[in-house]
Amino acid sequence: MHFNFHFTAVSVLWTLTFAALLVLLVVLMGRDRARRFPWFTTSIVLVALRLLTNRLLHDKLPPLTMGVIAISLADLSVLVGLLVLVEMARRAFKKAGAVTWAGWTLGLLALGGVVLWKWGPWPPLKAIAFDTTMAKLEFMQLFAVKTGLLVDVLSVALGFLVVAFGQGFGAGWRSHVQRIMIGLSTASIAQLGAQGIWEIIAHHTTPHSRAEYEHVIGLQEKLLNTNSAVYVIVLIWWIVCLWIDEPGTAASASVPVHEYVDQAAEGTDS
Repeated sequence: MHFNFHFTAVSVLWTLTFAALLVLLVVLMGRDRARRFPWFTTSIVLVALRLLTNRLLHDKLPPLTMGVIAISLADLSVLVGLLVLVEMARRAFKKAGAVTWAGWTLGLLALGGVVLWKWGPWPPLKAIAFDTTMAKLEFMQLFAVKTGLLVDVLSVALGFLVVAFGQGFGAGWRSHVQRIMIGLSTASIAQLGAQGIWEIIAHHTTPHSRAEYEHVIGLQEKLLNTNSAVYVIVLIWWIVCLWIDEPGTAASASVPVHEYVDQAAEGTDS
């Protein structure tokens, strides 16, 4: 007997990613992490929603309608991604002074601005219009692509700052903030790496036959699958790390209630 399940790498990665997202949301809700990291939780919900939308509505809606939904969700996701970075920075550097905050903020924004300016083409200002629905969608897509690039660059840079200096400002190695930033940085490095490699291939490869064209498309698919596999690993990392309590919190939470009562009584007697 021969079994033919017709599983593809794309379908397997989609299933693993969506399942891991659901498990991560259960951990965030069940372990009370969503209250501490509301924007991070919102970003995970949006990723799951985008995956589900593309899976269920692809080829079932008119192309224009599907484009409006997909690009709108992409714009919302990158905006939430920026808020996630602000949330992580505030928690990681809660003990930092105003001068430190200002210096690192300006440095990160300058780095992000340079990368945005140098990486990828920008359309001429005269070509940007809002007179038609397609023109508005093209601008929204440009916003999603460029802001997504900014989020990736800032994620890598902020992740480095949190790992290198977070210990002295309230975000130690085993803190949830630092481990979330490690995951965000890893996912962004994979995204930037895949995007950079594909741009090099696209600029230096000119297919002269159908076989060569299919080979190039195959390389793009492998890059996308690798990027997706890295994100699955990141999701598993978050599931494990956010399930485990931070140092000190588990011990304090496990102290019996009668000990708190005894301590309170001793304080009253004194």
